[in-house]
Amino acid sequence: MKRNAIQYGLLIALAGSCAAAAADPVRVDVAMVDYRFSPDHLSLEHGVHYQLHLENRGKELHEFTAPTFFAAAKLDNPQVLNREHTEVDVQPGESKDVFFTPGPPGAYDLRCGDHDWDGMVGGITVR
Repeated sequence: MKRNAIQYGLLIALAGSCAAAAADPVRVDVAMVDYRFSPDHLSLEHGVHYQLHLENRGKELHEFTAPTFFAAAKLDNPQVLNREHTEVDVQPGESKDVFFTPGPPGAYDLRCGDHDWDGMVGGITVR
């Protein structure tokens, strides 16, 4: 009986550590610099949980604008997006994190709403 209790305890500990490891999001870093994203293209896996870390290293406000992508994704913290839920505004020197699971596979547009005219564009691919 004692052996069964030890095995049961080990099984619970193992299951708990697997669940904790599975819950950790995959971090993706994007730097926003006058006037580009680095990287400018993100490749994500459908069903994987992510932490998108946005850092504005530029001198102006930048937006991570991806309305179709954000509409399709399951967001853990939608309050980080603007009122329309289309973009994340990041002030110079500021960083923000978006926790999400991507929506359906496909290609999604990415741009800075204020600087797309100057080439601050990119893309997001969900496989």
